[in-house]
Amino acid sequence: MDVHGRTDAAVLVPLYERGGELHAVFTRRRADLRRHAGEISFPGGRQDETDEDLRLTALREAEEEIGLPADAVCFAGALPPIATFVTSYAVYPFVGVIEDGHEWRPSAAEVDAVLELSLPALLAGFSRQRLVRRGVPFRTPVYELDGHFIWGATARILEHLYERIAPVLEAG
Repeated sequence: MDVHGRTDAAVLVPLYERGGELHAVFTRRRADLRRHAGEISFPGGRQDETDEDLRLTALREAEEEIGLPADAVCFAGALPPIATFVTSYAVYPFVGVIEDGHEWRPSAAEVDAVLELSLPALLAGFSRQRLVRRGVPFRTPVYELDGHFIWGATARILEHLYERIAPVLEAG
């Protein structure tokens, strides 16, 4: 699958089960970053020339950003790629299953916090909102949970994830 964007990037959507509920791991980016400051996102970033493919980009970035070893991830599949509007990234999301209980080592240069959020609880906080960024109004899916606000590209990735795992959530 392909999507419009000048720069290829990949994210890892790490999932695990805790207490009978699926959880996902996110990062809250540092507030002083030039791009996407303070936003909640999945670990990921631009593809390096040394990355053989975008799956390896997602694994490398997850290890750099949150200390998740590549050998701790079992790929479960890919979600449709999405484009970021302001930064013109083509983002390729890869879903990986991990064990519960990792000790996170967030990158001091990029990550303010590692968040482990319940997917059913996030879904309960879903809405569509009109936001304005850089003077441009747009409608986007948003997810709100315990003061965490997820919007934009990450929220669109979550929408695609929920479409795929709806039967699992409904059965739980």
